[in-house]
Amino acid sequence: MILKTIIGTAFLLLNVFLVKAQENPTIKKGAELQLVANGYKFTEGPAADRKGNVYFTDQPNNTILKWTVATDSVTVFMDDAGRANGLYFDKEGNLYACADEKFELWKISPDKEITVVLDNYKGKNLNGPNDLWIDEKGGVYFTDPYYQRTYWTRTEPEMKERRVYYLSPNGKELKVVADGFVNPNGIIGSYKNNILYISDIGDKKTYVYQISENGDLKNKQLFTNMGSDGMTMDTKGNVYLTGDGVHILSKTGKLIGHIAVDSDWTSNVTFGGKDFSILFITASDAIFKIEMSTNGMKR
Repeated sequence: MILKTIIGTAFLLLNVFLVKAQENPTIKKGAELQLVANGYKFTEGPAADRKGNVYFTDQPNNTILKWTVATDSVTVFMDDAGRANGLYFDKEGNLYACADEKFELWKISPDKEITVVLDNYKGKNLNGPNDLWIDEKGGVYFTDPYYQRTYWTRTEPEMKERRVYYLSPNGKELKVVADGFVNPNGIIGSYKNNILYISDIGDKKTYVYQISENGDLKNKQLFTNMGSDGMTMDTKGNVYLTGDGVHILSKTGKLIGHIAVDSDWTSNVTFGGKDFSILFITASDAIFKIEMSTNGMKR
């Protein structure tokens, strides 16, 4: 009886171990979550340049920070950053920022020259651009929810609709490509598969669309009954959602892993580092990193 109990217990422990091992198949074996830096008010919008350096924002402090591969350290990249939220790099190395202080979309050159590429839709102020993704042609998709900011003088939006827009590669045409959301937030796409994921965090759902040649979106499908603040993808097509830590879903929408983060809120996530094999996670007052067995999509 004792032997049976020992064997049964060992079998149970083995099963528990196997389940745990399968929970995070994208994490490098033995890797643990590491603190990169803390002491911020609220971190957001991580994005990697072509060298793998990671830029992120501290929106309440109106600052863009930079983690550098060579030194494994964080420095201030820009003050007075337009209350930047989501960030993304284009092919030329310009950093695009959802600058919601004045409801704008910025382009920041490598030498920190700022260009306001967008400040309205049909003469009305945007709600407050939140997150963005840039396609292979240079067209910009961005979400425009509404979150009342303490630094705004306005107390209500000029537009009721909370949409996703597409700014043409030449910057001359802005069009609505998705609507009907409670509050669209996280967004990420795949150049290879011509698909775009959009999270309606207000409705706790994430959708996937096919991208048309002209930038329009079609064939909307529910990807998962889970919302997300920010998102990223790896080269295998897995999708990383944030909020309660990081949930990792396969391209079919199956939950394949979860990264617990000791924080009240996990806002966003991206791949960076020399080989784009390190996952960077912005979470409340800090930014974390963890080594992965997969790689992010290099710009």
